[in-house]
Amino acid sequence: MDAAPPSPARSLAAVIVAAGKGLRAGQDIPKQFAPWRGSTVLRSAVEALVRGGVQQFAVAIPEGADALARDCLRGIEGVRLVTGGATRQESVARSLEALVGDQPALVLVHDAARPDCPPQVIERLVAALADHPGAIPVLPVVDSMVLAKDDMMTAKAEREVLRRVQTPQAFRFADILDAHRSWTGEADAGDDAQVLRAAGGEVALVAGDERLRKLTFAEDFMTDTAPSPPVRVGMGYDVHRLAAGEELWLCGVFVPHDKGLAGHSDADVGLHAVVDAILGAVAKGDIGQHFPPSDPQWKGAASARFVEHAVQLAAQAGYRVGNVDLTLVCEAPKIGPHRDAMRARLAELLGVAQDAVSVKATTTERLGFPGRGEGIAAQAVATMVAM
Repeated sequence: MDAAPPSPARSLAAVIVAAGKGLRAGQDIPKQFAPWRGSTVLRSAVEALVRGGVQQFAVAIPEGADALARDCLRGIEGVRLVTGGATRQESVARSLEALVGDQPALVLVHDAARPDCPPQVIERLVAALADHPGAIPVLPVVDSMVLAKDDMMTAKAEREVLRRVQTPQAFRFADILDAHRSWTGEADAGDDAQVLRAAGGEVALVAGDERLRKLTFAEDFMTDTAPSPPVRVGMGYDVHRLAAGEELWLCGVFVPHDKGLAGHSDADVGLHAVVDAILGAVAKGDIGQHFPPSDPQWKGAASARFVEHAVQLAAQAGYRVGNVDLTLVCEAPKIGPHRDAMRARLAELLGVAQDAVSVKATTTERLGFPGRGEGIAAQAVATMVAM
């Protein structure tokens, strides 16, 4: 499994951190070598980066695990195995040194325990390196956050300034190599972005993906050992009344109108229907259970946060959005002029291509509350695909 001779054309390399013991996962072997969706965790992580354009790899493994690693990665070209160090930082530093002869321009540093990496994340990371020496994928924090000590709450944490950090993290190779060579921290670095920051380098943030969830505990493997339906379907329905003095938000897009939808949040009836469709498909309840109107923290909240939470719950259950079909029912406003903007915003929130999102509109021929202009209804169908 020796790497091919260095080539200047191979400008994107990757370090895969797979040197841990993975004891919390409850496996007989370290979790990076454990079975996962018909393959192994480590092989799946490497193959995901190959699909993203990576051709050269340095994989940090535990001492004495060469045979196990080679068996997992059999047939994959461009892989170099490196014995990891006592800390994560040491393992990455050794792996970067092993790639010096390949002279890559850019490098990804990725946890083997995140076996599913969408190519779009790699594209965003590489694009950010045009202007910054480092970039990391992050996700917003949806739940309320607190600071704790000895199982007691000590203070509230402002989730608006917090982000959940994922891997792969991307760097200009020369910059991260120099940063690791100059690292003097007594404790292990939490991640490589911190190593670069300690050396004075800027780290850009790009949108992450729920598919990059980390396998940590035994239950994370449970859905992957039992057969799951390849496709699940959910339906959502929601209604909000129109009222003067309110803003009208539909599918995450502001629509100019003389009235807006009234509700505890921004009352985006389209997004609410989509949330319930996703939650229904993966049997995770409904929007009222996760974001009750009685909770003051959701007063005026943007419904985009509800969609992100539903997508996260679906990913934890092993599913991603395949496509969504949404129908808005109203006499006014006209949906047609805003349809493309709505589809684009929905696609962004769902992490799918725009052609996987349909937004339609209909009337009730002036019958019922929509026909009288008293409110807007929405019905959504979501197809969820096993990851």
